[in-house]
Amino acid sequence: MNDTIAFVSTAVPEGRVFGLDSQTFTLIGMQLLNGVILAIALTFILYKPVKEFMRKRRESIQSDIDNAAAVQTQSNALIKEYSVKIESIQQERLDTLEAARQEAKDEGRLLLQESQAEADEIKKRARASIAEENKRLLEETRLKIIDLSSLIAQEHMAVSMDEEAQNQYFDQALAQLEEAQWRR
Repeated sequence: MNDTIAFVSTAVPEGRVFGLDSQTFTLIGMQLLNGVILAIALTFILYKPVKEFMRKRRESIQSDIDNAAAVQTQSNALIKEYSVKIESIQQERLDTLEAARQEAKDEGRLLLQESQAEADEIKKRARASIAEENKRLLEETRLKIIDLSSLIAQEHMAVSMDEEAQNQYFDQALAQLEEAQWRR
């Protein structure tokens, strides 16, 4: 290796790093030819497989993007559908609540009417009971008055009349009282 360095250093003129002679141009030409042949060979060997790999990769990515777009479209459609369902459920809930409120209000009115009718019936029965009680009391009072009147009349008759006149007067008074109607 020292020999090679010594040979190269003698071939290069003094003060220059390397010499541009025909051998250098030949080596450069051969290296360029080797680079071109290597590039062409690698193009035929590697370019098509790499290009095919890249195409498949691009198609795979595009397929994933298309699938993601389809899933997103489907998701958006489901979101819209669920939003519509939620709105309809909300509306149905509001309608149900309103119907329940209305039903409760109607039931309250019906209950109020029933209780009012029951109260009216109780009042009617109470009035009828009071009216019957009044009739009974009036009849009792009338009978008591008749009894008192007859007692008073007997006492008065006993003091002022003889027994025969008392009996005649008592019979007349009793007949008049029975014929007379009691005033209310």
